[in-house]
Amino acid sequence: MADSAAPAESNDDHGLPEAPPSTMQVIKYARPAEKAPKVVVPLVRSDIMYCAVQVLRAGGENNLHSHTGMDGLWFVLRGRARFYGKDDVLIGEFGPHEGVFVPRNVPYWFEGVGDEPLEILQAEAVDRRVSNRRVDYEAKKASYASHKTVRGASQPA
Repeated sequence: MADSAAPAESNDDHGLPEAPPSTMQVIKYARPAEKAPKVVVPLVRSDIMYCAVQVLRAGGENNLHSHTGMDGLWFVLRGRARFYGKDDVLIGEFGPHEGVFVPRNVPYWFEGVGDEPLEILQAEAVDRRVSNRRVDYEAKKASYASHKTVRGASQPA
C-alpha cells in the first residue's frame, strides 16, 4: 500500500537507441538457467520499443509504480500472474495467453502466483516526446535490486 511520502522518480529509458534499426531482427527465446527470484531476458530494442521476457519465482514481485512515457503490454507465457492497482486493488489474475495493457501514468504492480515460475512477455512502447520516468509509489522490493538480466538467451536466429 502506498504511503504519504512523495513518489520517487528514476530514468526509465531501457537503454533504447536514438535511431531505429535498419534491418529486421529475428529472435528466439529459451527459459534461462538462472534461478534468481527475478530474471529479465531482453528480446529486442528500438528507438520506441522495448520487449523482454521476465521470469519470476518466489519473491520476484515488484512495487507499485508507473511510467510517465511508456505504455506496456504484459502477456503470460507460462505460470500465473496477478496485477494490482492503487490500494492493492486486484485488476486480474492471468494464465497462459492472457494479459493486461497498462497505459502510461497508471500505477500498477504484479506478482507470480502458484508453484510454477511465471514467464511473462513485456512489450513497451515509448513516447519520445516526453521524459520517460519510473515513478515509485512504494519502496522497491528486494527483488528489484537483486534481479538478473540475462543476455544471450534471446539470440538472433
